Amino acid sequence: MTQPVRADRPVRPDLLQPADVARLGGLEVVTQGIVEGFLHGLHRSPRRGFSVEFAEHRQYQSGDEPRYVDWKLLARTDRLYVKQFEEETNLRAMLVLDASASMAWRGSPARLTKLDYATRLAAALALVLQRQRDAAGLVVFDDVIRATLPARVRRGHWHAVARILAATTAGTGTEAEPALRQVIAQLRRRGMVVFISDLLLDRDLTLRALRFLRHRGHQVLVLHIADPAELDLDRGEETRFRDPESGRTVTLAPRDWADAYRDTVEGVLRSWGSACRSAGIRYAVVPTDLPFGVALARALRP
Repeated sequence: MTQPVRADRPVRPDLLQPADVARLGGLEVVTQGIVEGFLHGLHRSPRRGFSVEFAEHRQYQSGDEPRYVDWKLLARTDRLYVKQFEEETNLRAMLVLDASASMAWRGSPARLTKLDYATRLAAALALVLQRQRDAAGLVVFDDVIRATLPARVRRGHWHAVARILAATTAGTGTEAEPALRQVIAQLRRRGMVVFISDLLLDRDLTLRALRFLRHRGHQVLVLHIADPAELDLDRGEETRFRDPESGRTVTLAPRDWADAYRDTVEGVLRSWGSACRSAGIRYAVVPTDLPFGVALARALRP
């Protein structure tokens, strides 16, 4: 439920329920409102990189470059830490958006589909990056690469990103291997890769692609988009469930399967998180009822 807003304070679209925000206007207008609210009161960039001004230490992760290890700290503590620095140069970020058939799903008409949520979140991330004078690009895929926009900082580039996202519709399948191979081939210049997907893809193939990007020196962030109904099965009456891609159906009583379902989902999320972290990849679950401002904070935190 949307939190009440005090009359003496401006409305913060970034903290409202996503479906309520989407009703305020088109993607570009809504996204600008989200980002204005999110950036309000921020005094410094929320990100860290490797450059000139020292910021803090972080525990070493597989894939980090040895030259950033603090060897003096290792000698004192017998633990591996790397130095983090404030970035001096612009970041290059590519937003890789999954637009496969499963992204068209939503568990309730009161919520956005996973794709509608993801397109707005991607547009907001691109706009935040632009405001920081960082370069943002876009790749949209399902079975094939549907759209590509190189990372740019120039005036008007964000509007080009937003137009592609506003026109993006869900595809008809999730046979993503050819598309992921093309994504890897395109992302040769080191930077940040933000992979936005419900991860209803071939798990081994997807992890291989993400690990390869990390091995190439990219910072990789996975935003796992999930409808709340996917995370916890509603304990209702006997229901017929349909796979939106294969068309296969199964009928069962959710009250008899809810606990086993939740345990299975939690296991899957833990598995994704563990596999990503072990490869030095950041991973965050983003439910589609999470306010966009909170999702942005999760995505941009160091």
